[in-house]
Amino acid sequence: MSSLLLRRIHKWIGLVIGIQLVLWTLSGAVMSMLNHETVAGGPAAAAPPAVLPSSSGWGEIQSQLAGHKVTALTLRPLLGRYLYALSTDRGSRLFDAESGRPIFVDAALAERVARAAYGSDARVGGVAPLAELELAVREHQLPIWRVDFADEANSSFYVSGTDGRLLERRSDTWRTWDFFWMLHNMDYANRTNFNHPLIVLVGFAALWLAVTGFWLLFRTAWKPDLRALRRRRFSTSAERGLR
Repeated sequence: MSSLLLRRIHKWIGLVIGIQLVLWTLSGAVMSMLNHETVAGGPAAAAPPAVLPSSSGWGEIQSQLAGHKVTALTLRPLLGRYLYALSTDRGSRLFDAESGRPIFVDAALAERVARAAYGSDARVGGVAPLAELELAVREHQLPIWRVDFADEANSSFYVSGTDGRLLERRSDTWRTWDFFWMLHNMDYANRTNFNHPLIVLVGFAALWLAVTGFWLLFRTAWKPDLRALRRRRFSTSAERGLR
């Protein structure tokens, strides 16, 4: 390959890689300037203390689970009380640990969980189940309730429709961070993968650009300087010979 052709290829690839380098630098700078706690949704509200339940509700739970095979059982607090989260051969079930009553994560419960996590009296703008996963909860599984708050940050809290856990707290700050994270890792679909073929290709292209840049530097860029240095040495030697 001639030096002229290589310079042309080097120039155009350098333009593309240069644009990506600007995006990497810009996105990294913006993400570093955003407050980490704000990106995470702000300080979490303290959970209300829960009173340990008696065993009176367990008999009722057993009667409702007759014929079901239980594969996992967890006792955990929710809104000041304890509940049993059970995995069975017919799906997940929730029960109030004190009374044994079944608990279903509906819109009202999802709103209560989100309000308790929000920690203030902000007005709820809407509660709706997700028909499909959004970028904000891309690493979770449906069913999920989205609770939107009418605040300055346009906060959205996501509550699991399976066990009532608060999954994520999102706001405009997080959405800004996530957009620049997309530019940084070049995963324009899910924004989670930094080992995909595109970023690997760009990385090797940047390496090729550096190697060919050094080669062109020694092959062509220094030739005029070397010729001028040789002429200067020849002139000096000729002057000494005349003397």
